Amino acid sequence: MSSGDGWQGDVLRDLRSGGAQHREQGSGGQAYNAPPPGPALPTESTQAPGAIGEGGLPRQVGYPYSGQQQEGHQGGPPHQAGYQYQRQEQPAPAAYPPKSQLDSAPGSQPVVDKGLAGVVRRKPQHGESAAARAMRALRRTLSSSAAREVVEVTRIAAVLQQPVTTGRQIAVTSIRGGSGKSTVAALLGTTYAHYRQDPVLFLEADPALGSLPLRLGAASRRWTTGDIADIVKPDMSLLDVTGYLVQLPDNAWLLPASLGQIGVMLDSQAYERAVVALRRYFGVMVIDCETLPAEVARVALAASHSRVLTAPATPEGVTSTYSVLQWMQKLPRQVIAGTVVVLTELVPHQGLDLDEAARQLKSTGVGVQVLPYDRHLAAGGPIRTEFLAAPTREAAARIAADVFQLSQQRH
Repeated sequence: MSSGDGWQGDVLRDLRSGGAQHREQGSGGQAYNAPPPGPALPTESTQAPGAIGEGGLPRQVGYPYSGQQQEGHQGGPPHQAGYQYQRQEQPAPAAYPPKSQLDSAPGSQPVVDKGLAGVVRRKPQHGESAAARAMRALRRTLSSSAAREVVEVTRIAAVLQQPVTTGRQIAVTSIRGGSGKSTVAALLGTTYAHYRQDPVLFLEADPALGSLPLRLGAASRRWTTGDIADIVKPDMSLLDVTGYLVQLPDNAWLLPASLGQIGVMLDSQAYERAVVALRRYFGVMVIDCETLPAEVARVALAASHSRVLTAPATPEGVTSTYSVLQWMQKLPRQVIAGTVVVLTELVPHQGLDLDEAARQLKSTGVGVQVLPYDRHLAAGGPIRTEFLAAPTREAAARIAADVFQLSQQRH
């Protein structure tokens, strides 16, 4: 896999070589026909090509997708279902990693303990009430807002589909737990995976019981960020690498930070090795970091092309974030210039003056966006985008576009 201007073509050729077989059968023998990302936008209930959904965020019917993750095999190199075809003129890839390392390979662990599976698999709640949805549909019918929405969706799609010459690294962090960090990371990566044709990687760098695998609906996990740092070799192809990852819909993959154990650590050296090893394979890498001021989070902020700092939309959250931004102003200019603060509304009608809060935070040189309260997100568990409220889908697409645009700029 070459790096540089032609790397995307190499990636796409790898994917297309197994595309036909992948469409016929997903992992575990289940049929799985993922819609191609690109200009086509989803409808209200399906993700059919040529349909436009409110806000431009994809609605994935049947999400989550338990049973569709493909893991490596013990005793041999891992492989990805649907990507087993190799062109005859290419030599068979070498076995990775060495046999001694495979003999001690970690076992697959469920994301949710079997005893708690019934708790997580509850009926999801829609992000807004039926009455609010009916009122919104009526307003769109009686006004010209639908035309404005189409214009905005088209603008966002054009931004998100910009080509890249090297993979973009987008770090998502916060200053405290419970601010919606993993939720924002999941929404960003899902949006990029829907709109873009190159592979997207969710990289979890928060080993302290991070919730990203659960939010993405992953059923199990085996290899971690710390493992990959010593496994991926320069001569490995995309197909070799994805065998160690959890496959998600829309040409996206997940690399968890841990298998759910208490006390697992990820040092900055292992994180840097993992990112350097993987960045040439993926067009966009969304990194779910630890909370600040952890070492890995600071390293990720300094090395990424753009940054997202999540904060609860409360007086305490705004005050703490403003202090952190004042500290970031002392760092190299590109750090704060390439940062977007996302204020997450965790409860409805918090009473905070969001406009004034955004104005104060913007005075430090960052961009500010608001992720509105959403019943589906607030309930926790796997995010099913077809259940998100319309304002949430619109906000997520807008945040993804702003962050991606910053990652393309030189500051």
